[in-house]
Amino acid sequence: ASLNLVEEKKILREMERVFAVIQDKWDNHILDTLFDYIRIPNQSPEYDEDWNKNGHLDDAAKLLNEWVLKQSLKGLTSQIIKIQDRTPIIFIEIEASNQSSSDTIFMYGHLDKQPPMAEDWAEGLGPYTPVIRDGKLYGRGASDDGYSVFSAVSSIGALQETGLAHGRIIIVIEASEESGSPDLPTYIEQLLPTLGSVSLIICLDSGCANYDQLWLTTSLRGLIDGNLKVSLLKEGIHSGDGSGLVADSFRVLRNVLGRLEDETTGEIRPPFLHVDIPPSRLAQARVCAEVLGQSIYQNMPFLDGTEPLTRDLVTLLLNKSWRPFLSVIGAEGFPVVSKAGNVLRPYSAVKLSIRVPPTLNTDVAEKQIHDLLVSDPPFNAHVSFENPSSGPGWNSPDLEPWLEKALDSASNQFFGKGCNFNGEGGAIPFMKMLGDMFPKAQFVITGVLGPLSNAHGPNEFL
Repeated sequence: ASLNLVEEKKILREMERVFAVIQDKWDNHILDTLFDYIRIPNQSPEYDEDWNKNGHLDDAAKLLNEWVLKQSLKGLTSQIIKIQDRTPIIFIEIEASNQSSSDTIFMYGHLDKQPPMAEDWAEGLGPYTPVIRDGKLYGRGASDDGYSVFSAVSSIGALQETGLAHGRIIIVIEASEESGSPDLPTYIEQLLPTLGSVSLIICLDSGCANYDQLWLTTSLRGLIDGNLKVSLLKEGIHSGDGSGLVADSFRVLRNVLGRLEDETTGEIRPPFLHVDIPPSRLAQARVCAEVLGQSIYQNMPFLDGTEPLTRDLVTLLLNKSWRPFLSVIGAEGFPVVSKAGNVLRPYSAVKLSIRVPPTLNTDVAEKQIHDLLVSDPPFNAHVSFENPSSGPGWNSPDLEPWLEKALDSASNQFFGKGCNFNGEGGAIPFMKMLGDMFPKAQFVITGVLGPLSNAHGPNEFL
């Protein structure tokens, strides 16, 4: 017992030294470059068709890679790799401090950004104008996911500066994650011989349910999206002439959507979009509900008086992590309300975003959704589900005891509370690919996207 106490005190001293080095690095060597990164309008390719021409993604990659090289870590090499007509990646390799170590630790992040939503930011804030306010850094990409390369490299630098050992480390920072990582598999296949035997995968692109302890993501939902369009007329007509004779395209669209979703409960109807939730995830949700309480829904920016889907906390957590849900994220064929005349419109179109369970086969489900929506249309309307895309979810393998102990120890040392676990509702398609490539690897999926940090929306902060 006394030996354990001595070891604990030694670990505490080492962690305090590491923390001091990292704090100094952020204050004096990172923030200025992170500010410059926020200023670059480097949207992901799905949202910027001219990305290859305007060079914003290349500019961001160059900025970050130059910062990495300036850190002068022992055994570090870093380069930008770009295959023609594909987004770039930053590929960083750091030799093991102990040359007898043969395994590889793989660290991941991304540098591309969501659209700016510039008109929706609070007064004095903007997507490409970095602002520190009340201890938070505001700007697009600050928390999703610009911080990742700084955190990864500075943590290794802190180990080296304090004389602590580390294994061989590969860091990949991609530039198409927000578009579903279409380019990353090509790079990984090309680099596979270089990666070696990967035993631990650390992803810095996830969330934390609060800011009071370390959070580990145990699952990620998959995503299927596409454009649902319902057309009945060759052109718009006077609503006085046509209503009652021709079905309104929006009513038909609602009817078709009803095949997918119960409009009263929000439940997704087709059984093929549901899976059995593993008992271990049910147990983790119960623990998480006890830790977080009503903050699970109170942290949402509800208008006064609005309610969550339910006040059952475990149900809410499982809804977010293991159950399918539909969001309509865009619309077409509608004039703005101030310009709308009395016209029966020729078509209605919406973009659907369907979050699906972590273990669902999204390739199969995408085809099933298409057939469900377009078959046997009401009034023989022309119904299409166009430009569908999908990305798989992911369910973490069980943690090995050494890793679970290390995570809990780190969380207790830095936060005074143990590590906790939850499933995230978002998707990181690359995790499923890595899990398939390295089935024996352990995963640490974590991040800084906590309450109100609002990645993808206005007022994103780190």
